[in-house]
Amino acid sequence: MSDPLSRDAAWALLTEWTTSESLRKHALAVEAAVRGYARKFGANEDEWGIVGLLHDFDYERYPTLDNHPFRGCEELQRRGYPEWVTRAILSHAQYSGVPRDSPLEKSLFACDEMAGFVTAASLVRPSKSVLDLEASSVIKRMKDKAFAKGVSRDDLRQGAEELGLPLDEHVTNVITFLRERAEALGLRGTL
Repeated sequence: MSDPLSRDAAWALLTEWTTSESLRKHALAVEAAVRGYARKFGANEDEWGIVGLLHDFDYERYPTLDNHPFRGCEELQRRGYPEWVTRAILSHAQYSGVPRDSPLEKSLFACDEMAGFVTAASLVRPSKSVLDLEASSVIKRMKDKAFAKGVSRDDLRQGAEELGLPLDEHVTNVITFLRERAEALGLRGTL
């Protein structure tokens, strides 16, 4: 069996379980953001990135609160992923009962919804790009209840709080991390 903590193995699992292009791009965006925080915290980028990549890999098969992310974590355990991986993935779901204690767990939660929100804010710009997006624009969009209405503004704010960062700094960090992967995320736009 291949090393479960290899990026290739994680990508293969994600693409086996997730056919939706938008869900795959979300996984790549969260991976990019979590990797960025790993750098900030002096942690292993590759390991943290795998957690970001796989956090929702079971969502397409098991989209209910009863099953996601529990069924996916069972599959990860079966495949030999370590407990810290499954714990971090469980902790990103507010309803899992698993508290967020480690910097990885807090980063995953903080980056999950924010990466999606920053992506949405990028795609409505005239340039359709993250490259000219600023935190002030994202924060302004947060006040518009009709914009990306499925995203909990409380979760966006709570994620920054759990990282011990002001909201604008967290937003700026996520934008910066996504810019590094703009091409792969489809966020280069016309720039």
